[in-house]
Amino acid sequence: MRSATATTPTPALWSALLLSGALCLSGCSLLPRADEPTTGDTGSDVASTAASNSAASFDVVVRAPDTVRETLERHLELQRFRQLPDLQANELQRLLGATDANARELLGTLGYFAPTITVELTEAQETAGTHKGAPRTVTVTVEPGPQTRIARADITVAGTDDADKDNLARRQQRLQRNWSLAPGQPFTQSAWDNAKADGLRQLQARRYPTAHIANSRAEIDADRHEAQLGVSYDPGPAYRFGPLRVQGSQRYDSDGARRLARLPTGAVYDEADMLDAQLRLASSGYYDAVFLTLDTEGTDPQAAPVVAQVREAPMQKLVFGPGFSTDSGARLSLEHIHNQMPVLGWRAVTKLALDRETKLANTEWTDLPNENGWRWFAGGQVLREATGDYDVNSGRLRAGRSKSTKSIDRNYFLQYDYANSQGLTDNARSPSDTSTALSINYGWTGRYFNSLTAPTRGHGLAVELGLGTTLRPERDPFVRTLVRWQSFLPAGRVQDDAGIGRNARVALRAEAGAVLAREGAQIPVTQLFVTGGDTTVRGYGYRSIGARTDNGQLYGGRYLAVGSVEWQRPIVYQGAMTDWESTLFVDAGAVADKVGDLSPRVGVGAGVRWRSPVGPLQADLAYGVKTKEVRLHLRLGF
Repeated sequence: MRSATATTPTPALWSALLLSGALCLSGCSLLPRADEPTTGDTGSDVASTAASNSAASFDVVVRAPDTVRETLERHLELQRFRQLPDLQANELQRLLGATDANARELLGTLGYFAPTITVELTEAQETAGTHKGAPRTVTVTVEPGPQTRIARADITVAGTDDADKDNLARRQQRLQRNWSLAPGQPFTQSAWDNAKADGLRQLQARRYPTAHIANSRAEIDADRHEAQLGVSYDPGPAYRFGPLRVQGSQRYDSDGARRLARLPTGAVYDEADMLDAQLRLASSGYYDAVFLTLDTEGTDPQAAPVVAQVREAPMQKLVFGPGFSTDSGARLSLEHIHNQMPVLGWRAVTKLALDRETKLANTEWTDLPNENGWRWFAGGQVLREATGDYDVNSGRLRAGRSKSTKSIDRNYFLQYDYANSQGLTDNARSPSDTSTALSINYGWTGRYFNSLTAPTRGHGLAVELGLGTTLRPERDPFVRTLVRWQSFLPAGRVQDDAGIGRNARVALRAEAGAVLAREGAQIPVTQLFVTGGDTTVRGYGYRSIGARTDNGQLYGGRYLAVGSVEWQRPIVYQGAMTDWESTLFVDAGAVADKVGDLSPRVGVGAGVRWRSPVGPLQADLAYGVKTKEVRLHLRLGF
């Protein structure tokens, strides 16, 4: 066997001079991967070819710690020339001469500036009929040495507007506090690039959308293994929202889009506010696609227009929706949407729904909001539903106004209720077979979550208050109130082997309701309370917790109390983050006609959640402490 070995000294000063210039740039050029390396134990020899190939001019083996080996295997320039046919010995020697510098550049991106590198070429001794691999092997042996660590990072935000000087000083202090590369942390090129980009995103997210990096530097002291970092940001002018310009609108009024978006014209530019406006337009039902951008080209920064590029939804459409739950069995729904009703011009959504427990038909009409954000709405509903031990045929009409802002929804409306009970035995504590009521109602909802679609922290509160009178069988005034509260508390972070993480959380839920009226008042049963089932108190049947008549029949009560504590944790399977979550929970609920008669029903259990392509899946196994029964609760679909 013949061998040729090239060993290169590693003067620290030469390494620093060679690579500090490259590190001042935004990144380094890494060649694309040539082959999939075969992994092995830490520090073991790994052949970088995926399979033995007799056509290869040479094989490459990297001997190095795992922290650097994969990068070298992927990106050494030597890998590009392995498959070249008829590679001459002198050409290969030239490649070997460049391998040392190439390896140093790659190691520098990982923070190693004083490595010891040995490049060795060996030629295989062929025996007739036995050798099938490459005729030569290049072995690159690397001792990376100590990793460079951050000594200091200087961040400056330099603007030219004296009037904005105080705000820029505060932003600079915030960037310095939030800087991701703290002193003592390892230096890598990717971490350096990410830190600079993160600081730039923080500036661009509010007030300074045209901010950019004026200059940056990474000064490497290879002898002391320290990095002095510095970056200067030019924020550009401070921007404020100007008018909303809608592009692509044909059927629907552009002024209506502006009122739906509720963009805070005149306010300081905030990317979150613009995305919220985009979400409101997208969820309005008038548009299939919406994209908002700030126009910064040749515009006044104090009134920069926001361009909304939209693709309108059809004037009418049908939506078919299947679903399933253990509460009500299979569910089918058919929804007709008309985005511009004749004469009124309102949006109408009419729905038919059918499952084991309910048969529903309803319609809701909504106007576009006015300049103050208030809109008119009207609706009607007919419903047949199992309530306790009897069935209820009911109808409802309502009309009023509503307003939605970033965190708060408000509405007030007049409502007429009709309810006819079937299957209830007459006695002194039974509601009337038929009852009607008229009420005026006010609702308020506040949402303060970090995400409206998948919250992991924050809280929400909803309050309903109604003042009314029964109309049949006799007139009695009543007050109805319902308060619901939801909160999410962070409970640590779960990460997979690739560093991808999601937050675990504790979900707290509470609900309390009351109907205040004289004892004999015949309140429509649709205004009373029952609970139990998949979404309320697990471990008990659907709407199986309520008040009782003298003969033991279950019916709606005047007082409601429900509480729940649930621990939700993402699931990692085989080292990878999944779309599944595990849960542990305790639910409790009670319904009665008198506060003193409230007796909680407790359910405990565990379950899983899955974000499936057809909608969220919820599966819980719960034990009802009162009934001493185990129940499976399933919900699939939106």
